[in-house]
Amino acid sequence: MATLHINGRDWEVDVPDDMPLLWVLRDELGLTGTKFGCGAALCGACTLHMDGAPVRACVTPVAAAAGRAISTIEALETDRVGRVLQQAWLEHSVAQCGYCQAGQIMAAASLLQATATPTDQQIDEAMNGNICRCGTYPRIRAAITDAAGRLAQGEHS
Repeated sequence: MATLHINGRDWEVDVPDDMPLLWVLRDELGLTGTKFGCGAALCGACTLHMDGAPVRACVTPVAAAAGRAISTIEALETDRVGRVLQQAWLEHSVAQCGYCQAGQIMAAASLLQATATPTDQQIDEAMNGNICRCGTYPRIRAAITDAAGRLAQGEHS
């Protein structure tokens, strides 16, 4: 039995310690916003925040997540950075198929929470490893840059 603190709520789960956090979220708790992409931490589709840092849920065992603050895409709308970022994502028409977008937005939110006005190089470094098979990388960078500007101006969205 493990206690997970996810999106501000405690969840008791009775799963093997080595079960990937991704499967706990999706199959045990019904939090399906975090996506399965590769299962090897190579694509970024399963990115979430653990203690504020971006983490790949597909390779994170539930035992390593117990007692830590976990945030998924479902909670991003409760965060100022998340709301502004989601709005910029829509306005820049970032998503095509949309499959990778939860992981992309979570990685971008982590960057903007740590770096208020990132450079293009900082954006590229933070987003490195988050694969978009549709190739919307220029729109992703534009949305992040736009969100950073809005946040700097005090927009709350």
